[in-house]
Amino acid sequence: MSLTSLQSVAADQADGNRYLIIHSDDAGMCHSVNQSTIHAMKNGIVSSCSIMVPCPWFPEFAEFARQNTDLDFGIHLTLNSEFGKYRWPPVAGRDKVPSLIDSDGYLFRSKEDLILNAKPSEVELELRAQIDRALRFGVPLSHLDTHMGTVVATGDLLDIYVRLGIEYNLPVMIMRKPDPSTAQGYPDLHQRGPEYIRLLEQNRLPAIDYLFQFYDGNNPVERQNRYLETFRSLQPGVTQMIIHCGYDDAELQGITGSHFLRGDDTRIFTDAGFIAAVEDLPITIITWKQLRELKFP
Repeated sequence: MSLTSLQSVAADQADGNRYLIIHSDDAGMCHSVNQSTIHAMKNGIVSSCSIMVPCPWFPEFAEFARQNTDLDFGIHLTLNSEFGKYRWPPVAGRDKVPSLIDSDGYLFRSKEDLILNAKPSEVELELRAQIDRALRFGVPLSHLDTHMGTVVATGDLLDIYVRLGIEYNLPVMIMRKPDPSTAQGYPDLHQRGPEYIRLLEQNRLPAIDYLFQFYDGNNPVERQNRYLETFRSLQPGVTQMIIHCGYDDAELQGITGSHFLRGDDTRIFTDAGFIAAVEDLPITIITWKQLRELKFP
């Protein structure tokens, strides 16, 4: 089943149906990522994306979002600036959040450095600034999620993440059934996830059940087959598949070594044969906006 209005879909993900959010991260990062994400949303089966507000190309994508309010846009809450030669500072201003920046004046490259140095009060100030900037630009927001997993890496950050979701009335990306590796990499999320989900649902904010992303491999055919096999094996409930769109061009090659993976994802999720194969599966592709309707009709 393809993207649907959900008018004929049962009102609860516990109905045994398999729902899939195909979600592209990092919109706003650069022109290549912007244009490929737009292409994949308009001409492919990408049903949702999230936007990096601190990045230099945010205004370009915000304009697209403002003109396409029927599509699904979240905020990719960003506390890291990880690339070697392409960096961005905090939205709130360096003087307001000094614990979030490195000696060059940009957001820390690694999650670990951010956790080691950041003051929670300054994290909250910066994340609010990112959400508020998106709203000022007229982006119609459907949810919040996290760049590099940083915002879900500690209990203090998770508290801020969930509190902001409730305050802004936006779902946040938390899984009911995380991969076992979550316990090792994100112990606070693993331990307190059910508590956060209950709190969110008390405020009529839904959670997803499963999360996948494949940010590896160098064989595009194998990557495409891996996506299809994953979709064929989906369990009942709501799964989000995170992909990373980009055009494998000079701009993206100058920014990140993952340019070919991003190029593969754009090609795969706009390929007519792949789309037809996915649409033949007993799954329903939805957005975050539709997940909210599904859970809380």
